[in-house]
Amino acid sequence: MNQEKIGKLIKKIRKNNNLTQQAFASQFNVTYQAVSKWENGKNIPDIDTLKLICEKYNIDINEILTGTNKKKNNKNTLITIACLILIIIIIALVIFIINKDDDFEFKTLSTTCGNFTISGSMAYNKDISSIYISHIDYCGGEDDKTYKSISCSLYETSDNVKTKISDCGNKNASDVTLEEFLKDVTFKVDNHEKTCKIYTENTLHLEIDATDENGEVTSYKIPLSLSDNCSN
Repeated sequence: MNQEKIGKLIKKIRKNNNLTQQAFASQFNVTYQAVSKWENGKNIPDIDTLKLICEKYNIDINEILTGTNKKKNNKNTLITIACLILIIIIIALVIFIINKDDDFEFKTLSTTCGNFTISGSMAYNKDISSIYISHIDYCGGEDDKTYKSISCSLYETSDNVKTKISDCGNKNASDVTLEEFLKDVTFKVDNHEKTCKIYTENTLHLEIDATDENGEVTSYKIPLSLSDNCSN
């Protein structure tokens, strides 16, 4: 799979429909910055968004994977098959290499925190799980405050013990707002030991600490939840 070709195809679809990046983004509840990253081959849409693009613009799975745009016979049937295959193949390529003999299932990650919107997903079987968070958007109002450093980490809590399982590092964020910083943040956790059932009690959360020029720290704790219960 070639992310650059996929980005070019998304850009072609948008321009063929005379849409700006903002207008295209609003159709799928993402930011125009996310659309820009897709089109530049820096990222790909998450599973739910890819499915919506596929359905809305009648895209065949082969067009997504090869970055080409060809007309097919029996288009409606192919679209249905394409979207089903898409859910399996794209997550597998983005998150980790799936052993073909393993029976993996997929869940969507979201948050109930009013200040943030998050797009993410989990792939799991009875032994391991993998987590991918692709978009973290601050929507808590107009915050033009700039920070000199921002750190963000993904935690899980079990039996009142908090464990860090991934982070984006503590990066120099001089003269950068929280919104600008978060648009480039992603989390990828492959082959994690914990299984899906452990997360049904909302044990995952993100923590963000932003330090301003005066050394004052603003902290956020963002709870994460799965779309529904796990079967394993």
